[in-house]
Amino acid sequence: MKYVLVSGGVVSGLGKGVTASSIGLILKACGLRVTCIKIDPYLNTDAGTMSPFEHGEVFVLDDGGEVDLDLGNYERFLDIKLTRDNNITTGKIYQSVLDKERRGDYLGKTVQVVPHVTDAIQEWIERVAAIPVDGKDGSPDVCSMPFTEALSQFSVRVGASNFCLIHVSLVPVLNVVGEQKTKPTQHSVRALRNLGLTPHILACRSTTELDDNVIDKLSQFCNVAVENIITLYDVSNIWRVPLLLKEQRAHEAILKVLNLSGVTNKSSLEGWTSRANLCDRLHIPVRVAMVGKYTGLSDSYLSVLKALLHASVACHRKLTVDWVPASDLEDETKKESPKDYKAAWNLLKGADAVLVPGGFGDRGVEGKILAANYARENKIPYLGICLGMQISVVEFARSVLGLEDANSTEFDPETPNPCVIFMPEGSKTHMGGTMRLGSRRTYFQVKDCKSAKLYGNRSFIDERHRHRYEVNPDMVPQLEKAGLLFTGKDETGQRMEIIELPTHPYYVGVQFHPEFTSRPGRPSALFVGLIAAACGQLDILLRKSESKSFGFISRSGGSAITPYQNGHSLKHANNLIDGIYSHGNGNGLHV
Repeated sequence: MKYVLVSGGVVSGLGKGVTASSIGLILKACGLRVTCIKIDPYLNTDAGTMSPFEHGEVFVLDDGGEVDLDLGNYERFLDIKLTRDNNITTGKIYQSVLDKERRGDYLGKTVQVVPHVTDAIQEWIERVAAIPVDGKDGSPDVCSMPFTEALSQFSVRVGASNFCLIHVSLVPVLNVVGEQKTKPTQHSVRALRNLGLTPHILACRSTTELDDNVIDKLSQFCNVAVENIITLYDVSNIWRVPLLLKEQRAHEAILKVLNLSGVTNKSSLEGWTSRANLCDRLHIPVRVAMVGKYTGLSDSYLSVLKALLHASVACHRKLTVDWVPASDLEDETKKESPKDYKAAWNLLKGADAVLVPGGFGDRGVEGKILAANYARENKIPYLGICLGMQISVVEFARSVLGLEDANSTEFDPETPNPCVIFMPEGSKTHMGGTMRLGSRRTYFQVKDCKSAKLYGNRSFIDERHRHRYEVNPDMVPQLEKAGLLFTGKDETGQRMEIIELPTHPYYVGVQFHPEFTSRPGRPSALFVGLIAAACGQLDILLRKSESKSFGFISRSGGSAITPYQNGHSLKHANNLIDGIYSHGNGNGLHV
């Protein structure tokens, strides 16, 4: 096993996760099998109970692991399926050490950080690195991972030719003099050496490409070869980061350190390059109103944003996300801050589509219900995810069934019309890991519904879940009689997974999180449906699905102008993907 470790210096947020993902991608393009591990310093055993304001979104894996958002980057870039053990936290390590101590595994020895905790980290890495994550038998060839604690012992343990350390560091440019400053990186590398680690490669973050004299200076004072100093300067889209690494032959430097130069293929990223170029060429906008609780921090909805981007690029549209704080849509804000109220409603009414993502807590719930009501009544394409599905059921019960006091027991435990209830198997005393988590199967109940067609007319799909409340099955007959269809259910038929309004251009709610399985080359089917509906092309897309293949209308096709009730005319509806064949499977669209 070969190990590539990615560390960060000077400041946080430099992009260690994207760098590690990009390194994995270019090594995979060389023909190597790659896996990834993320090590976090916090004492939480997982990210499940952490606020999005603290740590960004919680990414959910197939096995139900609630992990750091960087694992989402790994999965999206490398198109792999990781496990909960691919995210190591200090809490997990200490818990495993203490469990061993209680069992008597240490034979009466005094348990200390060195060697017991450090050994546990190394053993965990070696064990998890050997787990295949690409659906094939056998162990991966390379494990790429960012880290926060010194792993000098590990570098000795695995051997020099099996270990490559890449240090991501900031080279700031001072506006006063316009000069790229190397001192922060010099100090960062010196601190790293004091911890027993010497970087083989420097990945320097800067606004612009490093000057030759700056590279020479870094090489001299950091003791890193000139050819091993890579510039990660600002690029037009995130998909260009692997291309930056490839252009500067980062893969060759890594392979040389790992003694793999003669056993790999020439790196090829043709499809990835085409997608990055296409993304830059897009200019016709599609506006999506994101109505949520954490709109001040985009990382809270990172996977949703990525899924929207994947779908928009597949539909040849330039994505514009309008962040709408849900609470600003409510009457209370109208009284207290009319300006914010007006701004929120202007954004909502100006959007081509509305998306209400998952979330917890009652803040902004009434605003989300108002957004669902607006989209339903005005025929605006709508996608509700998890809580977004639940509030659309509540809204339908209130507006169509006339049950004004309908609610979720999460927000009103005493509601006489509980549309959404706590799951019977859930725990109200323990928070971490007690939700319905991970990949679960959904069976389509209606053959010709929009969601089934978008998924390629399959009888079932597997998508990832993260919830502890569900639609009340006792109210389903009443809701369906009024026109709300539950087109997807679990294997028992008692848990509602997908809702649709057949009389609406695109009104879909799902209990699962389709964003977690969306990939750049395989956008989520439901997100593609949302964007296609916003562009006036959903009918064409659904007609193509009859043969289980989706073809997008080419630039030479006819122009369909679909005026939605928000006053927008989609004049460029013929500008979808041309020359690209795509087909559906249970995991979305292959493009």
